[in-house]
Amino acid sequence: MNEQSTRAAAPDDQYVLTLSCPDKKGIVHAVSSYLFMTGCNIEDSQQFGDHDTGLFFMRVHFSAEAPVTVDKLRASFAAIGDSFHMDWQINRADEKMRIVLMVSKFGHCLNDLLFRARIGALPVEIAAVVSNHTEFAELVGSYNVPFHHIPVTKDTKADAEARLLEIVRENDVELVVLARYMQVLSDDLCKQLSGRIINIHHSFLPSFKGAKPYHQAHTRGVKLIGATAHYVTADLDEGPIIEQEVERVRHDVTPDQLVAVGRDVECQALARAVTWHAERRILLNGRRTVVFA
Repeated sequence: MNEQSTRAAAPDDQYVLTLSCPDKKGIVHAVSSYLFMTGCNIEDSQQFGDHDTGLFFMRVHFSAEAPVTVDKLRASFAAIGDSFHMDWQINRADEKMRIVLMVSKFGHCLNDLLFRARIGALPVEIAAVVSNHTEFAELVGSYNVPFHHIPVTKDTKADAEARLLEIVRENDVELVVLARYMQVLSDDLCKQLSGRIINIHHSFLPSFKGAKPYHQAHTRGVKLIGATAHYVTADLDEGPIIEQEVERVRHDVTPDQLVAVGRDVECQALARAVTWHAERRILLNGRRTVVFA
């Protein structure tokens, strides 16, 4: 770390570098030397080498002493990135990620994310909410967030997804969150937004598929209620897992109580996943994720 700086960096001076590359000697030295030579100070650094995949992952939160732009940092770091064959990004730490929320007829996750964003507990800017129904138009409007009703049928699915992509592009959106959006996305859309769509589902899958999974779980006498937040891929509900939450339940809970517990754990798991993605704490590692939380 640069010991010459004794002042606290202003928000505009804060940046986050994330990278992944084939693991080899000298990566940490190269990164830290670059930051030292450019007058930057490491505030926090995390790294992980995966012996199974042979990949190295790193997240560095750093501050810049002298005025500098993110474009200049990216340009000066490019040579290091190329030399180690890195997949890397540098972003301002204080910049809120622009996201789109998608919802159908279950609004608990939607309302939770809207509220967290409103009070500053979620480091995002919600650019829009998209739904194939109109039930939550008034709720979304109360948060002064644009609401887009895009009905989806078998015949209109392609047009609906094209409209979604327009909203993403027009609003400079970096992340799409399926906050209980009950439509299967096409393989093409999943590929176009790869690593940029997060979904939430109850962790009973694939044990309890179809209608009323919590009622099915009650019939089987489950003792743990769970939820899984993951990236969306063409393989339904099998994308890289980001976060999971569980809650133990007793034998005397009712199906409605199970549903209520399930809603809570879904909100918690999804909020953490969105937060970590927005803070650039998640790196894809094949079918898994590295989460520097």
